[in-house]
Amino acid sequence: MPLALVALAIGAFGIGTTEFVIMGLLPEVAGDFGVSIPTAGFLVTGYALGVMFGAPLMTVLGTKVSRKRMLMVLMCLFIVGNLLSAMAPVFSVMLIGRVVASLAHGAFFGIGAVVAAELVAPDKKAGAIAMMFTGLTVANVVGVPLGTLVGQSVGWRVTFAVVAALGVVGLLGIARLVPDMPKPEGVSLRHEVAAFKNAQVLLAMAMTVLGFGGVFAAITYIAPMMTHVAGFAEGSVTWLLVLFGLGMVVGNLVGGRFADRALMPMLYISLAGLAVVLALFTLTAHDKILSAVSIALIGVLGFATVPPLQKRVLDQAHGAPTLASAMNIGAFNLGNALSAWLGGMVIAAGLGYTAPNWVGAVLAAAALVLAVLSAALERRGGAPSTVVSGSVPAQERAAVHG
Repeated sequence: MPLALVALAIGAFGIGTTEFVIMGLLPEVAGDFGVSIPTAGFLVTGYALGVMFGAPLMTVLGTKVSRKRMLMVLMCLFIVGNLLSAMAPVFSVMLIGRVVASLAHGAFFGIGAVVAAELVAPDKKAGAIAMMFTGLTVANVVGVPLGTLVGQSVGWRVTFAVVAALGVVGLLGIARLVPDMPKPEGVSLRHEVAAFKNAQVLLAMAMTVLGFGGVFAAITYIAPMMTHVAGFAEGSVTWLLVLFGLGMVVGNLVGGRFADRALMPMLYISLAGLAVVLALFTLTAHDKILSAVSIALIGVLGFATVPPLQKRVLDQAHGAPTLASAMNIGAFNLGNALSAWLGGMVIAAGLGYTAPNWVGAVLAAAALVLAVLSAALERRGGAPSTVVSGSVPAQERAAVHG
């Protein structure tokens, strides 16, 4: 794997830390600003919505510059947003800071996935994408638990200041290691938008929204669920997040390995398993050991879907993949926002802290249904891949088709 993938993983590490660390700090943030836990959950929802809308916006704005330069601009935006969160005097300002940081997220992973895929042979693309996303998963093993521990020990503001410093490291890594790759000739915004005429691209994004939304329905409220239901001490949340992060690392690597061999079967297995584990989590959340096992399995099964879903979008929009890739990252976070909102609603309705697990199970099951439908349409030839005429050189199209 090229060394440039390490630089992309470094940037992903910083972004992954700021995305997930808030979940372990919701009680502290809520208490500091004097808001309820469901209200503090808007910091998750706001970030996710910022990713969803920021992905196409920042990708379009970056069409005039090289991909490397755009990645550097995005990391600068990330740094500013986290500094704003760290210094926020009121809840609304922190929410603004979260949104500012989130604007970098979708485009970074979208553009980064395209760059990663272009750095390797066609039969190694999912593995390269998984390598970049390893930074995101390792953030949940190292960055998020440490950030949670720091936030609970010396204050959540320190955590976000440290995250901003991680952004600086990511910026320097990209500047040093990522090659200044030229953009493909003949690809315009019109070609990028045309990829969305392919029903398979839209189905893959819908699977992303529902499948990964299932993960966030449970994980967004993991701190109050584990302390109030399972009976863990507040400090144990850090180590539970480590388990989730380890599961993410395993799932990401497994998903990347098998997506290059059997993409759709990989999706079937991971989505079905995720729906079952989330449904059972409603019961296992009452036991410390079983809840810890469930959290790890949610990480494994949830992130096993990431490389195959991202690769499927790139495969179906391979003539002009940058915008579609970024939009799929936005779709991950639309699922996050939807599930965090729905989870907050069922908690606020008095159904208890385990109720979001049922929400997640239903979302994952719905994603499985779409996966089966997508494969059926593909077998019948009802939604062939769209390659925009003239959008890539002839030799590149030949390589794509083997």
